[in-house]
This record gives sequence, C-alpha cells and structure tokens, in this order.
Amino acid sequence: MQNNPKSIIAIVPAAGIGSRMGADKPKQYLMLGQQSILAHTLDVLLSHTDISQVIVALHPQDQHFKQLPQATHPKLSLVIGGGERADSVLAALDYALAINPQAWVLVHDAARPCLRHEDINKLIGSVEQHPQGAILAAPVRDTMKRSDASGQITSTVDRALLWHALTPQFFPITSLHRNLSQALAAKVSITDEASAMEWAGVRPGLVNGRVDNIKVTHPDDLQLAALFISQAQQ
Repeated sequence: MQNNPKSIIAIVPAAGIGSRMGADKPKQYLMLGQQSILAHTLDVLLSHTDISQVIVALHPQDQHFKQLPQATHPKLSLVIGGGERADSVLAALDYALAINPQAWVLVHDAARPCLRHEDINKLIGSVEQHPQGAILAAPVRDTMKRSDASGQITSTVDRALLWHALTPQFFPITSLHRNLSQALAAKVSITDEASAMEWAGVRPGLVNGRVDNIKVTHPDDLQLAALFISQAQQ
C-alpha cells in the first residue's frame, strides 16, 4: 500500500439526472450565486495544488456541462458515468487507473459546493494515521431516534461514536478500484466509497470535517450554501 500520496486525482460523480428539485435541469446545474453548484465544486478541487487531475463522470445525454467555464480547464477530464453513483465512480476509477496506478483518489459529491481546502488538507494529511484511507465526517450532535414503519418512535439511539459521512472520501486507487468493482459484481448495495471498503474488510479512518460542507438536496439548501460560500470568500 502506498502511504505517501504523491499523486492525487479527484473524482466527481455527476451523472445523476433524477434530482431536479422542481427545476428543468439536474440539481448540480442550478445556480448558486453567479455560477452553478457544480462549478463551485469544481473550482475548489481544480484550485487545490495537490490535486493533479479532476475527473468528472457525466450522464451520456448531459448537455449542460460544456457550458461551464471549468469545462476547458487543463486539469479536467470527462468520462461517461453509469446508472448509479458507484457505477460512475468505477468508470472514473478505470480512467484514473490507466493514468497512474500509484495515485490516491479523492471522491467528492458534485452537490457539495462548500468544501474548503483546509478540509482537503486534513484528509490528505491523515494518510500516516490511516494508510488504508479515510473520509471526512462530522460527529452526530442531535438526539437520534429509531422509528417503526408507521413513523412512531421505538427507541432513542446512543449518538456516541456516530458520525455523518461526508465527502471527499480518500483511498489508494488500486484498493478502491478492486473493492468497489468486486462489491458491484456481488450486487452489494454501495452507498459511498467507504461502504465498498468496509464490505472488503477495510476499516477507513474518520477525519473530522467542517459541518458547513453540506450536500444540496432540497431547495432550501441553496440559500444556506450561498451563505457558506460568501463567508468563505470574505
């Protein structure tokens, strides 16, 4: 296992077209201030000096990406994604593996535009402590409830040692490619890259990330994301 990530490639799965939040385009292309959600996300990754390349996995019928200013950036490459997030990540991993099998990959959600360089630095710096790979995460702060099928509380869950999984998620490219492809072949439900590693017996590390690294999933999130981005630019 390579414990010194001298080459880092970022992967952005952006092939989803289902979540439009009531708009006429996929949510990653909704405007957030002066540019789209995805454009903000790409700016953070493309401007980080330790990231050598950013690979974006797109839907084959995507007609929006080429309109982004970032589309012609020399560090950016495109691949055709799949039906699920994991399929898109695997397509990007196939491409990245051919470029540098010794690289590490940062997989980041297209709809998380509030990521900051300081969190990327913390994740990259965690390699010595977590040579198997790690993810950004935030400790659960609220009281957690478990319900039954009818929506009634059945128990209160102890929140100690519970975390919200965030992105980026950071792994050696060879091990992530192997474990993700084998998990998909076994028809395992993969919700994020860490779950593929866990399925293979790997225990990824947790790196405490900023809570403003939100994922835009509802219309109300746009206003909150805009606030976080404006604060970061001050």
